Amino acid sequence: MQANTFTVDSAAPPALQVLPQGCTNFKLRQLMRRVAHHYDVEMAQSGLKTTQYSLLSHVLKLGPIRPGDLAVVMKMDASTLTRNLRPLIDAGWVTLEAGADARSRLVHITDTGRDKRAEAKRHWKAAQLALNETLGADRVMALHALVDDSLALLAALPAQEADHGE
Repeated sequence: MQANTFTVDSAAPPALQVLPQGCTNFKLRQLMRRVAHHYDVEMAQSGLKTTQYSLLSHVLKLGPIRPGDLAVVMKMDASTLTRNLRPLIDAGWVTLEAGADARSRLVHITDTGRDKRAEAKRHWKAAQLALNETLGADRVMALHALVDDSLALLAALPAQEADHGE
C-alpha cells in the first residue's frame, strides 16, 4: 500500500495551492492513541506502562542522574517526572539517593529494575516488530524522519508554545 503524498508548489498562485484539510492536532492524536494502545497492550504483559519502561531505560542509560537533568532529557517538567518516578521507587526498581551535596539527589536503577527493564524490553521489541510489520519498515522510517524534521522545525517556536511538559 502506497502512502498518499503531495507537495505544495509555493510558486503556484494561492488559488492553486493544495492545503491540508482537517485538524492536524486531531489526526496526530488519533495516530498516537492507536500506536500507544498497541504498545500498552504488549507492555502490560511485563507489568509496566510504556512511560515506566521509558523511564527505566533512560535511568539505565544515563544514571545515576539528577532528576532535573532526567526531566530535561525526557522533555518533561519536574513535577511530571516526580509523579512518574514514584511507582518505580515504590516497586524498588529505582532509588533516589543523596547526590554530591546535601541538596542534590540522584536517580539510580536497582538490580531488580534492570531485570524488570530487560523483561519489558522483550515486550517492547515485540510491539515494535509488530508495528513495523503492520505499517511496513519503509513507512515507519518515513514516519520517524517526518516526526524528527517536524520537531526540529517546531523547536523554533517560542518556549511557551512548544513545551507543554510532555
